[in-house]
Amino acid sequence: MKRLQLFLMTACLLALPSLAMAAEIKANKTITISMFLVIIGITLSVVIWAAKRTKTAADFYAAGGGITGTQNGWAIAGDYMSAASFLGISGMISLYGYDGFMYSVGWLVAYITVLLIVAEPCRNAGKYTLGDILAFRTQPKPVRAVAAISTVAVSTFYLTAQMVGAGKLMALLIGFNYTFSIIGVGILMVGYVVFGGMKATTWVQIIKAGLLMSGAALLSVMVGWKAGFNPLQFFSDIVNSPNIQDHVSKLLLRDGITMTGEAAGQRFLEPALFMKAPLDQISLGMALVLGTAGMPHILMRFFTVPTAQAARKSVIIAMWIIGGFYVLTTLLGFGAAIHVTPQGITAVDKGGNMATLLLAQQLGADISPIVGDIFLAFLCSVAFATILAVVSGLVLAASAAIAHDIYVNVIKEGHADQHEQVMAARITSLVVGAMGIVIGIAAEKQNVAHLVALAFAVASSGNLPVVVLSLFWRRFNTAGVICGLVVGTIASIGLVMVSPNMTYPQKIADGAKKVITAMEAKQAAGEVLNEKDAKALATAKDEFAKNDGGTSMMGLKTPLFGLKNPGIVSIPLGFLAAIFGALAFREKRAEEMFDEVYVRQNTGIGMAKAVDH
Repeated sequence: MKRLQLFLMTACLLALPSLAMAAEIKANKTITISMFLVIIGITLSVVIWAAKRTKTAADFYAAGGGITGTQNGWAIAGDYMSAASFLGISGMISLYGYDGFMYSVGWLVAYITVLLIVAEPCRNAGKYTLGDILAFRTQPKPVRAVAAISTVAVSTFYLTAQMVGAGKLMALLIGFNYTFSIIGVGILMVGYVVFGGMKATTWVQIIKAGLLMSGAALLSVMVGWKAGFNPLQFFSDIVNSPNIQDHVSKLLLRDGITMTGEAAGQRFLEPALFMKAPLDQISLGMALVLGTAGMPHILMRFFTVPTAQAARKSVIIAMWIIGGFYVLTTLLGFGAAIHVTPQGITAVDKGGNMATLLLAQQLGADISPIVGDIFLAFLCSVAFATILAVVSGLVLAASAAIAHDIYVNVIKEGHADQHEQVMAARITSLVVGAMGIVIGIAAEKQNVAHLVALAFAVASSGNLPVVVLSLFWRRFNTAGVICGLVVGTIASIGLVMVSPNMTYPQKIADGAKKVITAMEAKQAAGEVLNEKDAKALATAKDEFAKNDGGTSMMGLKTPLFGLKNPGIVSIPLGFLAAIFGALAFREKRAEEMFDEVYVRQNTGIGMAKAVDH
């Protein structure tokens, strides 16, 4: 499960042995599976309902443009609030306090970029996919082909991360076999997309967003109740918690800083416990804020509404929902630190991902053990629904790129009737879903933390520059699109592959060598190692033997690029490549058609109207 917190990359902590906290979390299988079946039953009913109303390509890709602004706002929120956000952000706050909260700021601010730059123009200028936006005034075949490759790459990176998270979640909580969990999630997401298309996916995301907000709100009220609904008392509990003070003391000791008591508790509410490199934080912020506006599954959502006003309204509603959600996760993270304790959380999962679930179980058990089981089962079901909603949106985006951009517009040159288009979309969705299952199973034992970094890096460095320039710069053309997408994508992927996100065996061996040296120094001084130290020495020797001399998958012993997220380098490269490409190869037709694009993006003239079903 610790891989579920894919893009947070929290440091591993050792649990204190003195704490009487069970080093596992087990949901009541009967209650949990019952809730799972209820959610699956509701969502499958939605699919059956949507399938009867999905007849054309517009229905399949954009729900016929008949989704209201309010509905689309909830769907965007459901598409965006992943299980990593729900479990990972609160878990990071429970271990690192203020720094964990700062991670959530980037995702919220990102929607200001979406609102001000891409929402309305994309809805007015596009049709179903990223390729539609970019190909309007350029040479369509090469542009659609490159845009489709970028879309599939981003969707695959993000999809794999979510699938691995789903398998780990089911295996950890209710003992389901990892492979069985991946296949089950895969079959459900394929069913949602293949039969229900965008309409089913939209309503699954709305249901999931409602469940997620309800669960977070209920648990936050319980946390507030414990503090007498007094904010001053809540933060006082944090500062004065001996467990939090001890946890912070140990974190600071690694940097040679000695701090205890209330000063250590106060330090939990201050920055730089985790994010100690300002440049890395800036780079991550750039990727999050700009990457969201280039995410294909987010861009697709703006084609589902009937008007530009509805597109703007949907973003505003999504911002309020997402903002409220991250406020609630902050309460949950700090609440878990107080009531479960950082030591108790790391005893169960060193990455902190189980913090919210442990909190729900504990606060519910304070009322009654069965209430604790019900709360835990409910939140497990919500996390499951969260994964289903996100992966469905990703599969739809990837299949749309292949079926609509490649098959219909490149291979068939736009000459495909509605039945053929829908059939191509469904077959492609089935293939993409099947590939997602295979990749998810194959990645079980892999460190997939870099995949989310890759998704946001490619979206911000490749997709966003070409979308913005295509909409707002007259001189932009086919060469600019291709150069921007290719350079931005290659630069971001290349930098991530040589960054600290990858696994470096030699680095592991060097760390193990330090432990071996320290333990052997104790033995040389005549000290007999206790059981814990003896176990640490044996583990370190084993790790050293396995990893000494090893290299990363790129053949490196240490990272060439020091930042975990490449945004601060790859985003400017993407923009520069797009600009230089356009300037180097001028295209008269692209310049002449800019006026039409400008009118369309500002008025919506020429955009297909919503279809009534």
